Amino acid sequence: MGDTLSHKGQIGFIETSSGVLISSSGDWVIEGLRDVDRKLEQFAVKTCKKSVQWDLSAVGRVDSAGMMLFIRYYDLLQSNDCTIEIIGASADYDTMYRLLRQYVSTPSVTGPTFSSRFIGVINELGRLMVSSFWDMVALLSFLGENFIIFLLALRHPLSIRYGAIVKNIEEAGVRAMPIVALTSFLIGVVIAYQGAVQLEKFGAHIFIVDMISISVTRELAPLITAIVVAGRTGSSYTAQIGVMKITEEIDAMRTMGFDPLLFLVQPRIIAMMIVMPLMIFFADMIGILAGMFISNIHLNLSYGEFLRRLQVALEVKHVWIGLFKGPFFAFLIATISCFRGFQVSKSTESIGRYTAISVVNSIFLVIACDALFSVLFTELGI
Repeated sequence: MGDTLSHKGQIGFIETSSGVLISSSGDWVIEGLRDVDRKLEQFAVKTCKKSVQWDLSAVGRVDSAGMMLFIRYYDLLQSNDCTIEIIGASADYDTMYRLLRQYVSTPSVTGPTFSSRFIGVINELGRLMVSSFWDMVALLSFLGENFIIFLLALRHPLSIRYGAIVKNIEEAGVRAMPIVALTSFLIGVVIAYQGAVQLEKFGAHIFIVDMISISVTRELAPLITAIVVAGRTGSSYTAQIGVMKITEEIDAMRTMGFDPLLFLVQPRIIAMMIVMPLMIFFADMIGILAGMFISNIHLNLSYGEFLRRLQVALEVKHVWIGLFKGPFFAFLIATISCFRGFQVSKSTESIGRYTAISVVNSIFLVIACDALFSVLFTELGI
């Protein structure tokens, strides 16, 4: 079996100045031609009116299945108006070709038409939709398992890993405060400058306080904080769990009777749901302070006047609405990040791919959730 796999059929495509070089190697026998067939099909569909050299010098054994595969794509490329030159074919290969050639009819297709390209796009779209559907099924299953584990943890509080929760609070919250502070400060600066330019036209300088305080506490601080956490902490969750899967630590945990969801996922979700509202409140203060600083410089609005107007303009409900969003954003980020971490396959390349996917998914869901909250609170008159 090992010898068969080591000599299975291979195919490669090299772009040259004069056209394309197809390099064939290995044994073209029925047991090892699945990948060759798939690659040749992808190549033939998109190749038209090119000069093709097909090198067969490195081909070993050939059976009838391998020869029929060669004839099929040789004819298909010719029907696509390609000029084909065969090099390196052995005498046995040439004999088998002449023997089987008489039983193969020339394909009737004339090239990769618009309809064939359109069908290819539809097929790719279909594969993407099916993949997304099964991703959604797997995510729902993941959520269900976590919900059951959470209920069991409530029944047995001693099973909750409080030490891991505290450690993740430090990682997701305390160490993220500098970047949250920086982004919140810059957001406050941007709002103050842009608002000042517009309000100066009407002499309504004082209303800059309303604009800064409400927009920061109600919308911008929760959203910006969640995006920063998704890019910083969410990506680290995916990478950590992905590395543990590659090194088979997760398999070892299951073998020893430890549930990875209880030991790896639950502490991260709980920690992030605890720390997210605190970081949002911290971002609120930094954003308002930045706005107050810029208002004093650009609009000559004193700090005392700013604070007096802030007490009138900023209702407590706006702060609570922003804090209310925190646990929901945190749950989405932590769940998606851990879920994508468990999807990592046993290759280092997949870590980067699923880390990027987790960040994109998390940010998209956070923005969608924020839009849903905005519509809901507006309809309720809050």
